[in-house]
Order: sequence, then structure tokens, then C-alpha cells
Amino acid sequence: MNRVELSGPEQEHIHENRTPFIETLKHRLGDSPDIIYRDIVYGNNSVLLVYVEGMADPKSLIDGMLENVDVAASSKEESPEQAYERLKKQGIAMGRVRDTDHYTELISALLAGGSIIFVEGHSICLLVGTESLNQRGVEEASSQSVVRGPREGFTESLRNNTALVRRRIQSPMVRIEQRRLGEQTRTSIAIMYMEGMADEEVLSELRTRLDQIQLPSVLESSYIEEMIQDRRYSPFPTIFNSERPDVIASAILEGRVAILMEGTPFVLIVPSLFVQAFQSSEDYYQRADFASLVRLLRYFCFVLALLTPSFYIAITTFHQEMIPTNLLISLIGQREGVPFPAFVEALIMEITFEILREAGIRLPKSIGQSVSIVGTLVIGQAAVDAGLVSAAMVIVVAITAIANFALPAFNLGISVRILRFLLMAIAASFGLYGIMISLIIIALHLCSLQSLGVPYMSSLAPLKRNSQKDTLLRLSQRMVKKHFREN
Repeated sequence: MNRVELSGPEQEHIHENRTPFIETLKHRLGDSPDIIYRDIVYGNNSVLLVYVEGMADPKSLIDGMLENVDVAASSKEESPEQAYERLKKQGIAMGRVRDTDHYTELISALLAGGSIIFVEGHSICLLVGTESLNQRGVEEASSQSVVRGPREGFTESLRNNTALVRRRIQSPMVRIEQRRLGEQTRTSIAIMYMEGMADEEVLSELRTRLDQIQLPSVLESSYIEEMIQDRRYSPFPTIFNSERPDVIASAILEGRVAILMEGTPFVLIVPSLFVQAFQSSEDYYQRADFASLVRLLRYFCFVLALLTPSFYIAITTFHQEMIPTNLLISLIGQREGVPFPAFVEALIMEITFEILREAGIRLPKSIGQSVSIVGTLVIGQAAVDAGLVSAAMVIVVAITAIANFALPAFNLGISVRILRFLLMAIAASFGLYGIMISLIIIALHLCSLQSLGVPYMSSLAPLKRNSQKDTLLRLSQRMVKKHFREN
């Protein structure tokens, strides 16, 4: 009964006696073996140190307290308040120290890896930042590799990630706002932007949407992405992500806002535009003419990945007169023994490739790539020899898959894969007319999208000539600087 009373609202303030203090903590946290309660004699006062084993690293904290014990022992009849102040000013050599007199704040800091110092007889505790450094080191980004450019990638530590960005933007105008999401996980997130460059309306809208998130757990940045995006059921991503600090730093310098989160190396960027999906950080580390050529190639790959199977199905099914005679004769010869229409052929090969793609991801790295390549070759050749599909269809699916991998933004590639199946079905039913109508609908949908109030197709629809310096082509740094001064 006493424990229930101690955990009620009337006992929200910390009790100054040791026994009810420990009982309240054990009632709220459970008598878990990983929560350590260590007594330290500090002069003529009793000090209790509480931390979670494995999450906190209180070694330097304890060493600093023990070094100051002799000084505390020389003080005659020091009161708990005096011992508390001595600990706070002299006995703790840690960077982040703050006071609290509420159990809620105390428990939140404890479960985040901090340590609690409780002086018996005093109703205020010290919260010391002693988060453990047992974490993955800075490694190369695995999902966004480059030939030339920085090799650093974000880690699962929020503080490491903010430091990686600050190292690249050493400006006093960088601002970080931190909050917690998830009723159970209490996950730390940070909003990072440049004051004076970020749009205040975007910041205000982002803060509003984050405050409206009511989820029991937030374990990855995709939870936040799903809750704050404008159109939840649109196939196109209106929020982009990256695990490269140089990409995030560049986005912040352009006036965008980065959302970093504890426990994931993927950082969100808002607002995001459609053209941003075709831009790679490597574009700015190579010559402008070559980078522009590669960027135009990505747009072409987007068209190939989206339309190649459906275009092939439409022509071979409804518009054979558009095919050159020699090629038509060759295609007829290949399809002579195939029992399925072109749409079923494409569906079989696309589904098979998607299965192989997923299997390659789930298999161990040592054999995943080999199985994917060998499986694709063997199944493709076997399907042609068995007469299930034509050789031309295998080529079409292969070109489509390769073009899909050429897109820098992985989430845009997922959108293309979804739309490709829909366009294949429409092409099999209505031919090129259906494809054209579908493309018009897709274009209208893209123009209707927004990313936190910013038009998704900005600089293209409506067309703004002054904003074309980095859309389709990557201009040289001198031209960009000149364009910036003129505007």
C-alpha cells in the first residue's frame, strides 16, 4: 500500500529520505537487475548513485566523486544541502549536469543513459550525462556510395550525427531543436536548420506536425516520415532521406530542414522536391559538364524504368505497324512457341526479378550477390529455353532493372516499381493511348503534391527560369555564384 501511495501524483516531487526514494524508483521501474543502486559515503553524508548498467558509463563520475571524498571528510558536520552543492561544483567533472525535483524527469534521464546522484536529506537530485559510448563507429554510407567524395556516414548516435553536420557547417547560425517522440520509447529527435535561411512557415508547419504525432513507439525515422508527409497514399516520396553528412549539410545550406533521430543513421530532409531525387552528392565533386551528362542520363533512366515494359507490351499487342519489318519478323519468330501474351510474359519476369531482388537482400552478404546474379542468369536462360518467355522480353526486363538501379534515390525507385506494374496492365488493355493518358494523370498528380507546403514540382511546374541553375544541369561553381549575385 505504501508503494502505491508513493507513486501517486501527490508524491511526484522527490522524497528527501533514501528508503522511500528507492521504493518509488523500484515501483515505477520494477526491481530490475540492470538498475544499479550504489551507496557512497561522502563526508558525513550518504550519497546514492543510480544508473542503468550497459546504458550509462559512470566510471569517470565515480572517480571524480571518490577523489573529492577526502575534501568532504575534512568538512565538519556538512549539511546535505552543502554536500549537494559541493558535489555539483567540485565533485563532478562531467559536462552535462542539471537539477531536478520530479520523478518523471529523473526517470526519463535515467532511461536515456544518465546517472542520478541523490544526497539523503535533500529533495533535489543531480542528473549527470553519462551515456555509454558503446556504439558503431563512423563508417562509409552503405546505401549511397560514391566514387569521389567523403566516405563518412551517419551512425545510430544522435549526438555523433549532429557533430558530423556541425563539422561541415561551422556557422553560429546553425540551430538545433530537440524533442522526444513515442509514449513508450521516448526517442530523441533533433530538428537542424540555418536561422535566416530556413523558411519560417516550413519550420512552423513541421513543429506542428511533429507535436501531433501520437505513437506508442518511434524506432526509425520512417515512423516520422509516414506521419508528417503530405499525401500518405501517394506513390511518390515527398520526404527524402540520406545517411551522408555532406548531403545533409548541403541541404541545410540550401535552406532545408534536417530531422535527425536517435537509433538510426537515416536523416530526413524537408521540404523535398521531385528534382532532388535525381541529384547525387557526387555531382558536385566532379566536373560540371560530366555531372550534367550523368544527371540527364538519370532522367532518361527514370523514363526507361517506368515505361520500357509497358511500351513493349503496347507495341507488340496493339501497334505492330510501328515496329520495323525485320525486327517484327524476329520478334514473331521468338514468340512462336511462347504460350502467353506479352503482358503475362512481362508479369512473370518482373515478379521473378522482384523475388530475386528481395532474396539477395535477405541472404548473407557472402552469398547474396552471387545467388542473385546466378539466379537471374539461370532462370532467364531456362525460361527462354523452356518457351515460357521470349528472349526480347528478358532483355526488356533486364534494361528496366538496370535503369531502376541508376536512380540515386532508393525511395523513388520503389515508386517506379509500383507504377510500372500499373502501366503494364493499362498497356495490355488500352495500348499506347492508355499509357499517354496514364502519364498525363501522373503529371497532374505530381503537380498537385506538396512537401510541407512547398510545391513538389518547384522550378519545373510552374517553370521558373531563375531557378534552373541546378535542376536539369549542374552548372559550374562560377556560374552558380554569378547567378546568385544577379538574383
